[in-house]
Amino acid sequence: MNRKLFFLIPIFLITFLLVSVSPVRAAESVCLPGAYPNVTSDCLLPGSAQVLTNLAANGFTYPVAPLAASTPDANLTYVPSLYAQVRERNAPVYATLEDAIAGKYNTAARYIDSSFSYISYPQDTVVDGARYYEIDTNAWMTANDVIRVTPPRFQGNTFASTPAQPFGWILTYLSQSGYAETKRTPGLDNQDYTGHQLKNHDLVWVYGSKAIGDMEWYLVGPDEWLPQNVIARVIPNTTPPEGVTGGRWIEVNLFEQTIAVYDNYELVFATLIASGLDPFWTRPGLFQVYKKLNSTPMRGSFETDRSDAYYLEDVPWTMYFDEARALHGAYWRANLGFPQSHGCVNLSIGDARWLFDWASEGDWVYVWDPSGKTPTDPAAYGEGGA
Repeated sequence: MNRKLFFLIPIFLITFLLVSVSPVRAAESVCLPGAYPNVTSDCLLPGSAQVLTNLAANGFTYPVAPLAASTPDANLTYVPSLYAQVRERNAPVYATLEDAIAGKYNTAARYIDSSFSYISYPQDTVVDGARYYEIDTNAWMTANDVIRVTPPRFQGNTFASTPAQPFGWILTYLSQSGYAETKRTPGLDNQDYTGHQLKNHDLVWVYGSKAIGDMEWYLVGPDEWLPQNVIARVIPNTTPPEGVTGGRWIEVNLFEQTIAVYDNYELVFATLIASGLDPFWTRPGLFQVYKKLNSTPMRGSFETDRSDAYYLEDVPWTMYFDEARALHGAYWRANLGFPQSHGCVNLSIGDARWLFDWASEGDWVYVWDPSGKTPTDPAAYGEGGA
């Protein structure tokens, strides 16, 4: 064989392979690990790249992006008053410490006649091993009639920018274990729990929702679902409600039992609430803060037999927006995240203080119920209360 031809054959074969095979390899090359929201024909997506791309298409990132939220200053939870719950209806209030020590019921200056009553006191004193509470000038109660309470220190979150998707707080008040465990599928037909347990007030992303029967289920992770009643969700929406002028408003979501605060068209704060319990609903609508009070007493009753009567001293950081309905701190609420009030929007003391400091009289308050279950007929509402 010609020696030149002998050397040319390998060169020809290599050239042929490069020309004919390279385009195929380019089309079938494996993508580098990562998420590819805009898939092209430049590479294939097997393995981890395909998984990450599928997750990204559903709003997930890996690793999971942290929620850029901060907890406000813990000093906001401080109030100068101390609080106690009145044990029994018609508890006596004595005019002097000596009368309280004597404990003669019929010598009391007055009686607290509400079944749901809390008092505040600047100081207490112990005499011969018994404790007495000075609730006001010339007003004393005994430890037999009141029990001291410590207000919950829960605080919501502030945000430097509006989160990209919904989020929420885990609620485990009704859980015997104290945790909320996710499921691989929504609904209760399959007992496919994941073993992933979330604590009370853990903050989670909410990627989607699905109705199963009468229950809404929230997707909190890849193949991880929780029922709506264990999450209080916030859905960021920087578009002002109809009627709101300017970029500042407070949104109260009665279904989710959350509040979201917007400033300059950005979400700046969100937290848990407790709104009005049937039939003392918090009225949906658009309102404005018309009075701010650092502290105020609240008392009232709606039933003719006064079975629902309440008496609350020194309610902190109160902002009235709809007749007697107000946003305020509720030192008597051990848990938030479900309806409990007589129409007011209850917050923790720290959250009420943050909102009080932020808001001005005239600021908009938008109350709504996305489930549509709260009555909108004005005839269903009186003045409202705590």
